[in-house]
Amino acid sequence: MGSVSQFHNGERPLAHRIESEEEALTIARQLSASFALQSSERDINRILPHTEIDALFASGLGAITVPPEFAGLDIGNALLGEIVAIIAEGDPSIGECLEAHFSTLERLRATGSESLQQVSYERVLAGERFTTAVLQDTTTIQSDQLAHRITGRSLPATALLFSDWIAVIEAGQAGEGVEVYLPRDAGGLQCLDDWDGFGQRTNGTGTLIANDVRAAGDTTAHVDRSTPSLVPALEALMHAGTALGIARSVLAGLREPQSSSRLGKLMVDIEATAALIQRAGGRIDLAQVGPSTRSIEAATFSAMAAKAIAGTTALEASGLLFELSSTATTSIGLNLDRHWRNARLHGAGHTVAEIYSRVGNLQRTDG
Repeated sequence: MGSVSQFHNGERPLAHRIESEEEALTIARQLSASFALQSSERDINRILPHTEIDALFASGLGAITVPPEFAGLDIGNALLGEIVAIIAEGDPSIGECLEAHFSTLERLRATGSESLQQVSYERVLAGERFTTAVLQDTTTIQSDQLAHRITGRSLPATALLFSDWIAVIEAGQAGEGVEVYLPRDAGGLQCLDDWDGFGQRTNGTGTLIANDVRAAGDTTAHVDRSTPSLVPALEALMHAGTALGIARSVLAGLREPQSSSRLGKLMVDIEATAALIQRAGGRIDLAQVGPSTRSIEAATFSAMAAKAIAGTTALEASGLLFELSSTATTSIGLNLDRHWRNARLHGAGHTVAEIYSRVGNLQRTDG
C-alpha cells in the first residue's frame, strides 16, 4: 500500500500502527481528553466532529481488532470495551461511532470470506471507517448471476456520515441472507443527514438511500442466521462501553465535593459496570478462539448483562448529577442536561426489560 488512503473526501495520511495494548490505552486517554474540550459546544450547536473523527482513526485505534493473520493487533475484548468507554467519556457521540465501527468489524470477522476480509482489513489498517446500515423491510436485495442489486432505504445508521464503508444488511430476515459491503461513494448510494435526536446529536447518524445499487459478488457475505453468532455479544459489549463512558463523565462533572451515600452508590455502580464489561470481554475472547453454542451463549449472556447494567447506571448517574450539585448546575450554558439526553437516546430501542427478556430466552449453560 502507498503512503495515503484515497477516498471520497480526499486523501488522508495512512493511520498510525499501534503496536501494543498499553499504547492503545495511552492514545485513547489522550484523545478522550482532547475530545472533551469542545464536546458540550458541539452538542449545543450540532457541530459534527469531523476533525475529531479524523484524529481518532488516524491514531490507529480503529484497527486494534484486526486479527493477527491480517497483520493486526487483535486486542482483548475486555480492553476494547474499556477503550470505547474512555473515548465515550470524552464525547459519547464519538464513542458511539467507534462502537458502530468495531461492531461492523466483528460482523466481517464472523461472515466475511477470506478475500473480503483481506481487502477490508487492509482498509481498516489504513484508517478507513466502517459502519452498518440495516435496511427497512420495504427494501429489496435482488440477486443475479454475478451481483446483487439494492433498492430502498435504511433505518437510522450510526456514524453513516463519517463512514467510508457500509455493511448493508436486511432487517428481520430469517434463514439464509446476505450482507453487502459497499463504499460510501458507490453509484446510486445517498447518505442523508436527517438525524434529529435530542441526544447523541453529533454521532453522524443518517439514512442510507439505495437506488438500484449494484454490488459484485466478492463484496458480499452469505449469512446463515440460524447459526449462533458473536455479533450480538460484541454489539452489546460496545454499547455497554459507551454507556459506561457517559456515567464516568457525569461523575467527573460533579462540581462540589460530595460525601453522600448516593454518590457512593454511583461510584460502586460504575465500578461494577466496568467489572461486568471485563467479564463479558473475557467470555467473548474465549468464544472467538473456541466458538461453540455454549461459549457463544455464555458470552452473549455476559455482554447483555453488562449492557443492561451500564444503561441503567448511565441514566441514574445523569439524574443524580443535579441532585448532588448546586442549583447553578441547571444553567443552560453549562449544558449538563446533555448527559441525561445522551444516556436516554443511546438506550432508546434497548430497554432494560427487552434485554432481560432476551437474556431469559437464552438457552445458556453458565460456567
